[in-house]
Amino acid sequence: MRVNSIKTHKISSRDNNLFAILDRYLLGLRERSVVVITSKIVSICEGRVIKIGTVDKDELVRREAEYFLPKETNRYQFFLTIKNGILCPTAGIDESNGNGYYILWPENPQKTANEVRAYLSKKFSLKRVGVIITDSKTTPLRWGVTGTALAHSGFSALNDYRGKKDIFGRILKVTQVNAMDALASAAVLVMGEGREQTPLALIEDVPFVKFQNRNPTKQELKNLRIDIKEDIYSSLLTSVKWKKGEKAWKPSRFERT
Repeated sequence: MRVNSIKTHKISSRDNNLFAILDRYLLGLRERSVVVITSKIVSICEGRVIKIGTVDKDELVRREAEYFLPKETNRYQFFLTIKNGILCPTAGIDESNGNGYYILWPENPQKTANEVRAYLSKKFSLKRVGVIITDSKTTPLRWGVTGTALAHSGFSALNDYRGKKDIFGRILKVTQVNAMDALASAAVLVMGEGREQTPLALIEDVPFVKFQNRNPTKQELKNLRIDIKEDIYSSLLTSVKWKKGEKAWKPSRFERT
């Protein structure tokens, strides 16, 4: 697997066209490649930014979150939230590389991933191309952030080993590999978190990725989520009293069954 970051200009609130950025910096693309885009530049191009000082950040978190735990319950004074079915601090709201703005998550990252895949497939005459919209995430009991995918298109997010045998012939019962998040994590590592100015990445030579000449189906998107009561960590997740945010999750038109 090869992962290469792509340097761009300093993308700021003056930028409003994601496809123009892709045209400027993604000069070539091969079959069976995955294009990775940080959610931050998607949000900036969508205008999902708010000038710091013009809004109360705590209220903004409560507005953006589906569910949250008050920051008073956290020793670091961070809201712990659930947004888009993902456990994350502060509903994904970030200030780094924002040039004085709060940057929210994209309004509909799945829609963006679908549109970018269709655009790149047509532009470069490709049948097998993947797209991932990424952000960084924390991991319980581990210092440091890693990458995660907010959305994907053009490949199967999960490699299913259930029903297959291990090297000693034992039937695997529950094992699925999250190729989507694994690729996102590799790309985010290469793109960096500071001054690198590389919000795009290109992943090539990925024989383990099952490309699909289409967007993910409603059922495939549904299969990525685990109900909080069915999660292996449900005893922890349900032992606290989550408060409902203003964006309590409802399936989008891309996710309804």
